[in-house]
Amino acid sequence: QVYLVESGGGLVQPGGSLRLSCAASGSISSINVMGWYRQAPGKQRELVARIFNGGSTNYADSVKGRFTISRDNAKNTVYLQMNSLKPEDTAVYYCNARIPTTLTMRTDYWGQGTQVTVSS
Repeated sequence: QVYLVESGGGLVQPGGSLRLSCAASGSISSINVMGWYRQAPGKQRELVARIFNGGSTNYADSVKGRFTISRDNAKNTVYLQMNSLKPEDTAVYYCNARIPTTLTMRTDYWGQGTQVTVSS
């Protein structure tokens, strides 16, 4: 199995910063993409950012210019640097890894979630 362990969440004031980390371990040959999703109470889970094996990235419009995703492929670890945080960033953040299981199939794995609260 594959396990994703997240860390770095917490309470921060508006305008502050946090860095989330997610390390994948287990039966991993390669990881196609790693990313971060978030879910606020009463809302759908949404993509925040993702990074592909080659280094290309996608960001939600709401976080562009404020968040930066990065990846250490050797450590199977993804990071999310969150700057200029806003109250609307408050959510549970989930790490995701998409891992090939066959030549034609891949499986999504999820971390346990880490709470980010932005409040004064």
